[in-house]
Amino acid sequence: MELQTEKRFHNLTLEQIQALDKVLTEVIPIHGRGNFPTLQVRARDIIRVVKDRLVERDIQVKDIRLNGATASQVLVRDNGLGYRDLDIIFGVELPRQEDFQVIKEAVLGSLRDLLPCGVNRRKITCLMMKEAYVQKMVKVFTEHDRWSLISLSNNRAKTVGLRFVSSLRRQFEFSVDSFQIILDRMLESYWDSWAGAAGEPIITVEAECMYGDFEQAIDHLRHRLIATHNPEEIRGGGLLKYSDLLVRNFRPASETEIKSLERYMCSRFFIDFPDVSEQQRKIEAYLQCHFIGNEETSKYDYLMTLRRVIDESTVCLMGHERRQTLNMITVLALRVLGEQNAIPNTANVTCFYQPAPYMAEPIYNSYFITQAQPPLVYHPYPLHVHMQTGLV
Repeated sequence: MELQTEKRFHNLTLEQIQALDKVLTEVIPIHGRGNFPTLQVRARDIIRVVKDRLVERDIQVKDIRLNGATASQVLVRDNGLGYRDLDIIFGVELPRQEDFQVIKEAVLGSLRDLLPCGVNRRKITCLMMKEAYVQKMVKVFTEHDRWSLISLSNNRAKTVGLRFVSSLRRQFEFSVDSFQIILDRMLESYWDSWAGAAGEPIITVEAECMYGDFEQAIDHLRHRLIATHNPEEIRGGGLLKYSDLLVRNFRPASETEIKSLERYMCSRFFIDFPDVSEQQRKIEAYLQCHFIGNEETSKYDYLMTLRRVIDESTVCLMGHERRQTLNMITVLALRVLGEQNAIPNTANVTCFYQPAPYMAEPIYNSYFITQAQPPLVYHPYPLHVHMQTGLV
């Protein structure tokens, strides 16, 4: 057991500590709505202010960690995952639901402390700060999972997520995003020298692999391999992230196991999001959060990859429900092409569309019909589209 625990941890090298320092000291804008100013903050500063306020309110902080894609980026540069967000985990005790309110007030009060000089903070309430700077708030209080998330506003750039975790059964989706870097020693040492004259770090910064075997997971990250276990434990089954990894040129670590894993992913996705409108909202939210800037051009490939995985691996749906989902994704793909001006400028696109009865629902209020010569044979519903771009 002790050997297995040791395999989960890794001491960062000097180069990795320097990369971590850059992440923690980089200035990140938190954009305010309306007349509220943009807050220019560094991760280490907002962490310090939030921690101090939590301690003042008798919320004990066990440790602070950097999570997800940013932690992976610190460990392996240019790994293909991208650096889209800053996900900070505060390990706390949450014995009562009332503690969530204390945490929310502590975070909003911290943001108020970070307002520029000259702003009259006394007139600004926590509610006003929430409306101005908070993008999303989530809280979960069950027997096995007790955590909350406060995501701060950032206009199409890196988001800042402050996660407060007392207990969480599943803390990762795939091995490549299962790393957590423990920040406490790094944060405490900012007022001291943390690098020796010989180039060796004086402090030791540890990373933990929640997947289990650190060396195996880091090998997956270096070689862009997809691996996980028990995807049925993940909300949504990891299906959306899995399709994202495929688009980013990751490949399954085990070709023999991947079809079974895909079926589990699809089954859990449709269990958690049984209604087609829920599925669309979830997919659209994923596109908005994960395909930003130059990555927007990959939206179409992502949707078609997701459609293929669902088409090939879904065994838990009736035929009608399956067609609904596939048609919904097809319409989203057409909309993406339209937004990217692909359809008006493409002579080899012909779409003939007669909506099925359920397509009259509001979620299907946006689709594109383009006729180009020579025309194809007309088909009734469900949606039939032919494109030389690959959409069938």
